[in-house]
Amino acid sequence: MALATHPTTGRRRRAGADGGRRPGFLVYATLVGVLAASVFPLYYSFALPTRDNSAIGDSLLTLTPGGHLLDNIQRVYDTVDFWRALRNSLIISATVTACCVLLSSLAGFAFAKLPFRGRNALFVAVVITAMLPTQLGMIPLYMLMGKLGWIATLKAVIVPALVNAFAVFWMRQACDESVPYELVEAARVDGCSTLGTFWHVALPAIRPQAAVLAMFTFMATWNDFMWPLIVLDPSVTPTVQTALSSLASGYALDYTLILSGAAIGVLPLLLVFLLLSRQIVAGVMQGAVKG
Repeated sequence: MALATHPTTGRRRRAGADGGRRPGFLVYATLVGVLAASVFPLYYSFALPTRDNSAIGDSLLTLTPGGHLLDNIQRVYDTVDFWRALRNSLIISATVTACCVLLSSLAGFAFAKLPFRGRNALFVAVVITAMLPTQLGMIPLYMLMGKLGWIATLKAVIVPALVNAFAVFWMRQACDESVPYELVEAARVDGCSTLGTFWHVALPAIRPQAAVLAMFTFMATWNDFMWPLIVLDPSVTPTVQTALSSLASGYALDYTLILSGAAIGVLPLLLVFLLLSRQIVAGVMQGAVKG
């Protein structure tokens, strides 16, 4: 370990590989405390389903896992059709995420790099729609789904969420910052079409931002409760959130049953985060370097 000399006092102190001062004990203690505070709720949400209902009402905080996890999970699947709920939520979330990222990337690329008449006015109109409350359009949207005959079908949840204003704004900013005009012009000189330029030039450059959008979209669609509850039949086409609502609809709440269902329902979100974490970190680091 190299020793650095203070310019005024002449005292020597330890320096890191980059010549800077190493963080002290207080910094590490703070980081460990923040990490523990962040991880503890997640750990506790998985520890409680392994115990019985007596642990819920215990005045002492029980941190150790119990031996009732398999029994609680079995009770969840015996109470509601949770397999169908997981399948429906996976179909809805995966379809919405893939279409939203693709369509929003295309729209963002067009708004950022393709000159056409009324581009700015149209983009402002798209952004303004993001300011409207979602609940404001639920009644006319429900009437439209009824006229199309999509009530109680997954299409009623998938189609209205295929693209949204925030996603278009996000990808437009990503294309504006990460795709230089010089690369677009070079692709056109080489004879590449507009879609080819998007696919071979723009999409690789905005892949970290697309991964972040995919995670946000999947999470929002998976956790959506109000619209699936309105337009779907929980007994025929349940989702994870409506199934959890059914678990909590009894006169006497079985908290271990509800927490077991919630623990099962959060596993796909953790898996998606792990799959996209590398791209997400790359996007964050890219923004930090540019900042």
